[in-house]
Amino acid sequence: MPGVSLPQELHTEIVRKSIHMLIALVPGLATLFGVQFTLALLSAGTLFYTYCEMLRMQGRSVVLVSRLTSVASRRRESGRLTLGPITLGLGAMIALLLYPDPAASIAIYALAFGDGLASLFGKFFGRVVVPGTGGKTVEGTVACFAAVFLVAHALTGRALEAGVVAAAAALFELMPSSDLDNLILPTGTGLVAVLLFV
Repeated sequence: MPGVSLPQELHTEIVRKSIHMLIALVPGLATLFGVQFTLALLSAGTLFYTYCEMLRMQGRSVVLVSRLTSVASRRRESGRLTLGPITLGLGAMIALLLYPDPAASIAIYALAFGDGLASLFGKFFGRVVVPGTGGKTVEGTVACFAAVFLVAHALTGRALEAGVVAAAAALFELMPSSDLDNLILPTGTGLVAVLLFV
């Protein structure tokens, strides 16, 4: 709608999670170019971002990276290292290192879409806060479940097992873990997926 602007917090979350969901490219890269190349690319990207963040913390700017970080950072990250992209890269690497397909792909898609949509749905539509989760909502949890179920079912064709993986992912996402959810969600989801599908 013309003339309608989002509150800054929602705008930030959309930018942040749009970048976050790009991690969904990883399974395709691993298929096309191999796991080793993809791990090297993720490692290089994570190290480069970490270096850029260290420069930013010293008051120096790296053209595109510093601008993207400032646009996508939450208020609580102001004045400190933004860990989200670092743990995002590490979470995808953990999934590729620990799990064969389809578990690795399910874990990475859970990270991209389960976590990403949980956050967006929680911020936009969240009304019912789940106690003890640091403000996470039922609506965000349902979005995570739906996203992971659809991905797991599309990759395996097994609805019951996809439901179990999606339920596990939703529970992992509910944990009050701040940026560590980028590590916990793919690791836990991948473990459940490998037990069910491999």
